[in-house]
Amino acid sequence: MHIFLNMNKIKVILIVLISFFYTFNHINAGTLDDVKERGYLNCGVAENFIGFASPDDSGKWVGFDVDLCRAIAAAIFADSNKVNFIPTSSRSRFPLLALGDIDVLIRNTTWSFSRDVNLEFEFAGINFYDGQAFMTYKDLGIRSVYELDGASICVVSGTSNELNTEFFFKKNSMEYKAIPLETFQECQDNYIKKKCDVYTGDLTVLAAARVEIPDSYNHIILPEVISKEPLGPLVRQGDNQWGDVIRWTLNVIIIAEEKNLNPNNIDKIINSGDPEILRLLGEIGNYGDMIELDNKWAYNIIKQVGNYSTIYERNLGIDSVLGIKERGLNNLWTSKLRVLSHPLH
Repeated sequence: MHIFLNMNKIKVILIVLISFFYTFNHINAGTLDDVKERGYLNCGVAENFIGFASPDDSGKWVGFDVDLCRAIAAAIFADSNKVNFIPTSSRSRFPLLALGDIDVLIRNTTWSFSRDVNLEFEFAGINFYDGQAFMTYKDLGIRSVYELDGASICVVSGTSNELNTEFFFKKNSMEYKAIPLETFQECQDNYIKKKCDVYTGDLTVLAAARVEIPDSYNHIILPEVISKEPLGPLVRQGDNQWGDVIRWTLNVIIIAEEKNLNPNNIDKIINSGDPEILRLLGEIGNYGDMIELDNKWAYNIIKQVGNYSTIYERNLGIDSVLGIKERGLNNLWTSKLRVLSHPLH
């Protein structure tokens, strides 16, 4: 009887151990191994957000967020085209990520406390600072938000934009006439009909709206931004290895701009004596092994997709369809506007 009980105990222990090791190995495999095995990245993007994620005339996905998806694919597969773009709405984005239908969410999603903590997601960094701005007619001669005293402003009621506007004008001892409306589309329509002097909303919303206005060249977005909306790639909590891949893909494109590395000069600079460049491009050290990628993972990102500046200018800059003139908080730390230097050592 004693032997029988011991055998039963041994069986129970073995079952527990087998279950533990199965669970451990499953967790340890994580998203990176799943993506490698699948052969492509499932990247969640916005449904149709000009400048950030939208299909072009040929059906190819283009945009600022799209390029970050491609950078991740370049890091993993040495091929930036190995991406399946999955459009997400503001309602579907979080369930799709939680259920594993997408590997990473890269769309206009603000890094907030509740999303980071309560929803059990993890932000892997900030790839774009959005914020509230103001658009007005060129012929009004207004060149700064501090010249809006007495202006009529179309704003979506019940939003942070409405509260920010009220606070900003009060703080600066300025007067304005609010035209509260239900949606951004209503604001845009009323602004076009000149029922207000100014249309306020997030900078990217205004830039996309200006593209749709027939006489877009007659409208300017004032340079000042009065609020901060940090946007960034989002992954599931508990998969630190995958979070590292996304985080350092973003860091690489920022460091590449700091070091003036781009697709055109990278093969010349690869023999640079700069130790950080040599580490970044896989010439010294085994940093690829640390992140379970090829040693040329960062080189492939820069060569195939570019650095932060080239990605920004291509999709959002003054010569792009959105024509955003000032980078503001999205500039390098050397402009003393933000610190995003992450030394690779």
